Amino acid sequence: MSSREVVVLCVGGVRFVTRASTLKQFPESRLARMVNDNDQEFKLVNGEIFVDRDGALFSYIMDFLRTLQVSLPTDFSDYQRLQREAEFYGLYPLADLLSQEHLLKPRLEILEVRFSLQEMQALFRIFGSCSTTIEALAEQITVFTGQQSGQGWNSPFPSQNPLVPLPLERPSHHDMVFLCGTEYSAGDQFVARYVSIKPDKRKLINGTNVLGLLLDTLLKDGFRLISTRTVAREEKVECYTFERMKRAAGLAIMVNQTPGSSGVAQARRSQVQKGK
Repeated sequence: MSSREVVVLCVGGVRFVTRASTLKQFPESRLARMVNDNDQEFKLVNGEIFVDRDGALFSYIMDFLRTLQVSLPTDFSDYQRLQREAEFYGLYPLADLLSQEHLLKPRLEILEVRFSLQEMQALFRIFGSCSTTIEALAEQITVFTGQQSGQGWNSPFPSQNPLVPLPLERPSHHDMVFLCGTEYSAGDQFVARYVSIKPDKRKLINGTNVLGLLLDTLLKDGFRLISTRTVAREEKVECYTFERMKRAAGLAIMVNQTPGSSGVAQARRSQVQKGK
């Protein structure tokens, strides 16, 4: 790689090393003109281009130029300042997206687990404010059923009889229902339901064990337990409420890079992380 292909920038005292082609993603921006020596405001000092702007915010500018996506930390709040920086550099597609900060801000996500323990069965109902999270969680949970002989609630392992996966009940896009445990069928036969939650490979029949694994899975997925309460004391229904900040879907820029392009770009949504 030749020295002309590498550009060193000093932005507000913060040093950045990048390709000239990265800075020229938008041909009519000031950064592109800077690389082509067509903007006198940027000074060359000891082989580095000095820019008297905010170096911390420029790191987001560089990330945008490298990925053509706007993806900001969940605790980011300087939307207006970053928009001004984008305007200074002539990155107007980025500035336009930042002006719609409601699209980029993370939002609070609430999830509620209701657990009811009755005799040898446990009922779970999970509600979520984000349907994609419920969909992803439904893909992790599998219920297996089968006939068992002389086995009840205290039998932790499935017998050698084949188990059949059952679909979860989905009353709506925002909730799911499933059972575990056993119930009498005929004679000494039981209908047993085991629950498996990926990535854990165990098949659990005890409702308390399933609850513990479910809560642990949610905590590992970034949720925070904010309250526990008894919803219906007679029916022994316990409610566990979780919350987490869900990062907004990234916004990607589609750049027209054909010869003679004016640098006009279009924005579209793209998922940066899976349903979280």
